[in-house]
Amino acid sequence: MEIRLSEHFSYGKLLRFTFPSVAMMLFCSIYGMVDGFFVSNYVGATQFAALNLIWPYTMVLGAVGFMIGSGGTALVSKTLGEGKPKLANEYFSMMIYAAIVIGLFLDILGLSLMRPVARLMGADGELLEYAVQYGNIIMAAMPTFMLQCVFQPFMVTAERARLGLWFTVASGLTNMFFDWLFIGVFGWGIRAAAAATVLSQVVGFALPMIYFLRRNNSLLRLGRPSTDMRAFIKACSNGMSELVTNLSISLVGMLYNQRLLLLAGENGVNAYGVISYVSYLFLAMFLGYSMGISPVVGFNYGARNRPELRSLRRKSIVLLSLAALVVGTAGLCFSDSIASFFADGDLEFRDMAARAFRLYSFSYFLSHYNIFASAFFTALNNGKVSAAISFSRTILLQVGAILLLPCVLGLDGIWLAMPLSELICSLLSFILFQAYRRRYGY
Repeated sequence: MEIRLSEHFSYGKLLRFTFPSVAMMLFCSIYGMVDGFFVSNYVGATQFAALNLIWPYTMVLGAVGFMIGSGGTALVSKTLGEGKPKLANEYFSMMIYAAIVIGLFLDILGLSLMRPVARLMGADGELLEYAVQYGNIIMAAMPTFMLQCVFQPFMVTAERARLGLWFTVASGLTNMFFDWLFIGVFGWGIRAAAAATVLSQVVGFALPMIYFLRRNNSLLRLGRPSTDMRAFIKACSNGMSELVTNLSISLVGMLYNQRLLLLAGENGVNAYGVISYVSYLFLAMFLGYSMGISPVVGFNYGARNRPELRSLRRKSIVLLSLAALVVGTAGLCFSDSIASFFADGDLEFRDMAARAFRLYSFSYFLSHYNIFASAFFTALNNGKVSAAISFSRTILLQVGAILLLPCVLGLDGIWLAMPLSELICSLLSFILFQAYRRRYGY
């Protein structure tokens, strides 16, 4: 039986309601790791470096999907809380159709800039060619990836989180199967890895699209869209933090790769690739929980249920803090095993990746608080505060740390940039929570 947005949430009910979103993010991260595993172990170090080098650029353009999905979810759930289901469905339809149009435009733009961007990040020779080959295939399917990102939070808002999880599982299994078939069996190389990813994104987009186009018993259905551009702009403003987060992760990833090529060569880029794959897995618990709880926060904000907002914030911080303790400890204890999973007998790469991940893991003890704070303010339709947290955490503080810490600590400074950024940002998040507590009544 599905839990309704309007219910009172105990600790147990919070865990049950957010579990599908957490599982969805965990599964997404696992099948992302499978890409890296097959390329690093079956294709080669140069191709693995090419994938890691160009992937952040493809995510720069895909970040718009996260903005529309998170901002649209905040608007739609608030409208549902206000008792306006027809208007909520019109807003939902507007977000989906807008994502299709924007995705097609970004597709053309991304393809035209692929080679210049790869050169800008320092790629040349074989590394450049492999990066362009992989990036062009991924970019060709950008609209499907964007819509997959948009649909994920809307499945939670529609009170069909479990179904959304099964859609994600189907997408992930598609990626894993074709990675194994194209690379492990046929040995087709980096283009095959990109093709497997594209096929999975098509599945992840098509299943929810078909569901929402047909008659269903959820809160949402695709139909006639709203033409209220002020509402669309407001939704995009609310989702700005998610755009900033994903955009900055991509831009900072490009900066990491550029610096690491200079400091440590391809092994440095590949070590950061290991961190990126596994970090997504480790942070999936925080990201999934925050995505799952956001519609509940937005609904209760629209319904002006302040006691429930207070309860949701307090219980969420307790649950996420316990999870952070487990995740951070796991990162410190299993760094060697994680590095060996991707190393394929390369001892120099394994040792570098293990040390890098061990130092980076200190960030997991703090990241949950900042991720939840940003998502909480997005759900309250306060995109400015949410974006301020995201911008500080992922661009302002981290870029400064990446540029300055290596001057003092050498290569270790690169790996410690994220823990320092999370520490400073957690202080900012605490201050903002305190500053707005009376306005929202949480």
